[in-house]
Amino acid sequence: MLKQLMVAGAVGACAVQGAWGDTIELKDKAAITGNILADKRDELVVDIGYTVLVIPRAQIEKVLKSDAADAKTAPAPASAPAFAAAESKSGIYQTASSPPPIQDVRELVNELGEAVVQVSTPEGLGSGFIINSDGFLITNFHVIEGETQISVEVYQQKDGQLEPKTYKDVRIVAINKFEDMALLKIEDKDAPKFTRVILGNSDDLQVGEQVFAIGSPLGLERTVTQGILSTKTREMQGELYLQTTAQINPGNSGGPLFNMRGEVVGITNMKITFGEGLGFAIPIEMVKYFLDHRDAYAYSNDNPSNPYRYLAPPVRTTIQPPAAN
Repeated sequence: MLKQLMVAGAVGACAVQGAWGDTIELKDKAAITGNILADKRDELVVDIGYTVLVIPRAQIEKVLKSDAADAKTAPAPASAPAFAAAESKSGIYQTASSPPPIQDVRELVNELGEAVVQVSTPEGLGSGFIINSDGFLITNFHVIEGETQISVEVYQQKDGQLEPKTYKDVRIVAINKFEDMALLKIEDKDAPKFTRVILGNSDDLQVGEQVFAIGSPLGLERTVTQGILSTKTREMQGELYLQTTAQINPGNSGGPLFNMRGEVVGITNMKITFGEGLGFAIPIEMVKYFLDHRDAYAYSNDNPSNPYRYLAPPVRTTIQPPAAN
């Protein structure tokens, strides 16, 4: 109730604020100008000069920092995410510079559908997700284990519909067999710029939080399942996994687990076969570490059975005695 009253007061006061500090644009077209004191997961705390407001994140459309508040910004295209993305240090994936707004599954699936793919090999299939517009994508190692003929089916928007397009020139960039991760790249000459996902922070997840998965269970592509996070510290074989009630089946492997902000928080990779609602995902923090240090996990075509690339041994140098004068 207190927060609702504060937001209502903010909307009435926004017309009299001066042009100082940060600008918070609300979904009802109002705006608030002030200094952000705390940027929390579900709310902003803003000092507007004579009082402090607590604004629920769900009411916020956009936040303009003080250094950009006076800049004229063009409206984003309808298909663009409603939040700004920040480049990772490694430059291969992106994260949200501020927490995106919470949306329902239907809205998020429409936004993210093109970034989730189906990964096929002669022995089977799995799922994956594109992390970079140049065609880099993540899947599970066990989806492509022992395979070099890999194809990726991407579902692209055309006339309001998702149409499949298969790419067969797919390179294995890096693999970590011990933590079940693989980085691939689509290298077909006719490949366009791809829609990519935003990576979130699995450490910020709360038990009971809603999550959903997109993948190809049993080959049924574009399947969406929703559930909650059961625990984020399930230990199995020496590793910690996210446990979720979102249904996970063979074919989901390598696909993304999303939070309700549209950020990838895990890679779905296994389930307990004799139970229901017992799915597991690799925390996205492990994935980001793998991507940031991908050179250490680089795949070698000269030794495809080995997940690591070793430098060639030094060549022995023959020392010649100096010539006699």
